[in-house]
Amino acid sequence: MFDKIMASIFIFLAIGFVTIVLLFSFLLTGKLYYTGLIVALAIILFLFIEFQLYCFFKTKKRKVTFACISIAAIAITAISPIKHAYIDRIPTVGAEVDIYQYMPFSENNNVAVLDEEASLKLTDDQPKIDGATALYPLYSAIVQATYPKKEYNPYDSEVMVNTTPEAYMNLLNGKVDMIFAAAPSVSQQNRAKQKGLELKLTPIGREAFVFFVNQKNSINGLTIDQIKKIYSGEVKNWQDVGGDDDSIRAFQRPEDSGSQTALQKLMEDTPIMEAPTEDIASGMGGIISEVAQYKNYKNAIGYTFRFYSNEMVKNDQIKLLEINGVEPSKETIRNGTYPITSEFYIVTAGTTNPHVEKLIEWILSPEGQQLIERAGYVPIVE
Repeated sequence: MFDKIMASIFIFLAIGFVTIVLLFSFLLTGKLYYTGLIVALAIILFLFIEFQLYCFFKTKKRKVTFACISIAAIAITAISPIKHAYIDRIPTVGAEVDIYQYMPFSENNNVAVLDEEASLKLTDDQPKIDGATALYPLYSAIVQATYPKKEYNPYDSEVMVNTTPEAYMNLLNGKVDMIFAAAPSVSQQNRAKQKGLELKLTPIGREAFVFFVNQKNSINGLTIDQIKKIYSGEVKNWQDVGGDDDSIRAFQRPEDSGSQTALQKLMEDTPIMEAPTEDIASGMGGIISEVAQYKNYKNAIGYTFRFYSNEMVKNDQIKLLEINGVEPSKETIRNGTYPITSEFYIVTAGTTNPHVEKLIEWILSPEGQQLIERAGYVPIVE
């Protein structure tokens, strides 16, 4: 009997150790939904070995009962992992963008160029730049035209590309001289005031704010009023806007991002409903709630800017919607028929760099505006 007890203790410790290691590894990767299944398998394995050790399975009835209970436990605890495995297989829109293909001066990049050398060449004190991902191809082209030739790593150099919120933070903290971005959110404006800074916005081009759905969605267009009703939560089924009988999964972007600020501006005084969220493990093992990344569910709707979707992502599994019967394109942005257009800006906050104003003047010149056109955007000056 003593030997069996010692064997049981050893088995318990061994299975417990392996279980803890597995749980910790899934915790670090944010896959907490495997917890129930791992614990259930550990318990079933321990009980099976123990029952074998103590000759519990003497009758067929006991074997069948244990098997049925084990299968039921595994089936129940496997529901969440199976669900998440299915979700993980659905592509996240935008994840396939390779930002390095737009890095200035890199070999075989996709950066637009002028026919002749730019009239402005900044040989020293080049302004430090940051900006939105959707505008990186533009200011990369500007840098390639006016800055000295060298490597400008997108994440660690004088010319970076971060998300809009981080670009604004870098600007307000004095880490960069200028950013290329959409207009600031209310909270970003408030943070600037708290720091005693005045944000100067210089419009340099126009862009379309677009909504997109899965290619298989029967909806090809919406009105602004329908979009407001969807994102306020008043309309929850595609059938209510002329589509199939399916619930609407309306994704949003993180607060202070350029596209979220654009949605808030579109919604005006209409409250925006709570966004779909997901639990993500933080670096310290805690759980934070973030806006779920847009996944291309058949019943999903999301939003972005035209250039990012058409030129950078180029995802043939989604389609841009017509708004008020007008499709988003350079032509409809230019002639003003697409109803949700906005300017994008160079934003400064009191920089002392002597070349910032020179660079802005050049961007607004015919040369700079021509480069904006060639990069695939709509210039502010025709």
